[in-house]
Amino acid sequence: MSEHEILLALRWHILGNWGEVSEEDKESNEQALKDGGRLLSAYRAASGVRFWIITEADRSVTTLLLPEEY
Repeated sequence: MSEHEILLALRWHILGNWGEVSEEDKESNEQALKDGGRLLSAYRAASGVRFWIITEADRSVTTLLLPEEY
């Protein structure tokens, strides 16, 4: 994955574009914005590799995970 892809995905995550997640996860994210829960996004790199971005409930850490790390 390129640095550009990572930065673009982080921007989408920050803006509330959750990527390739289920409707249930989208709803969970929207609720988490209101009550401080965990945020989960899923994206696909140009190479086809799927990856996830998770922001912890207290907003202290955001992590990008590759398939072998998830």
